[in-house]
Amino acid sequence: MKAVDVLNIIDERSPFSAACDWDNSGFQVGDKDQKVTKLLVALDLGDEVIEHACEMGADMIVTHHPLIFSPLKRVTSDDFIAGRVLKLIKNNIAYACAHTNYDIFGMAQLAADRLMLKDTEVLSVEDVTELPEGVFGEQGIGRAGRIAEPERLCEYAETVRETFGLSHVSYFGNPDTVISKVACCPGSGKSVINDALYLKADVLVTGDIDHHSGIDATSRGLSIIDAGHYGIEHIFIKDMTDYLASRVDDGVEVVAEPLSFPINIVTGQEA
Repeated sequence: MKAVDVLNIIDERSPFSAACDWDNSGFQVGDKDQKVTKLLVALDLGDEVIEHACEMGADMIVTHHPLIFSPLKRVTSDDFIAGRVLKLIKNNIAYACAHTNYDIFGMAQLAADRLMLKDTEVLSVEDVTELPEGVFGEQGIGRAGRIAEPERLCEYAETVRETFGLSHVSYFGNPDTVISKVACCPGSGKSVINDALYLKADVLVTGDIDHHSGIDATSRGLSIIDAGHYGIEHIFIKDMTDYLASRVDDGVEVVAEPLSFPINIVTGQEA
């Protein structure tokens, strides 16, 4: 099996052509004709992931977030991004990422299903011209839907924490606010606050919410649960691993990078 075959498998479910214009999804490093016998799936391509790939003898890495996002003016060891590119090349490791194409065809509904949202609708509609086989209607980033029974905001925040296996979440809003309709945008969701308000959601579950965005949203009637960028999107790792493992040739091993939450929280305790 070749690297291009892995790309084609991803493309069948999450077409790379559906990625947002500002994004850089797809094949980023290596030879598409490279033989692949061991494949590593991770959320981000940090140094520790590359080290793990080298240690296990991986031929290819697939991540959600792109390693190369902004143009590289030179590829030397002086730059930490270019240095990672060099290490991949030296170790014959091909590399690809499925970012916003997977957000639209994969992550959005996966997160909604985890939260058991009913009667879901697209949160932020994107202009998608190529749809996977059997997919119809509007497509885009995030989902909005109703939960089975209304919960107080403080209770639903705990539901979100448990659902995604997190040590903590934070939220903006009155703890006693009743939640019935939920909008969810895995990753960084500040840009979809207006979309959530338009769909009359009671709460937006997302990550990377700054102070002013949070308090402004609550003043407009939208509570926010910030589960962290990694906190929701780590579901990519298992989902993509399972999907690829079900589709690759016999003899190709697909390995999931262990979860490694990048942020540590320090809490004070009463004496």
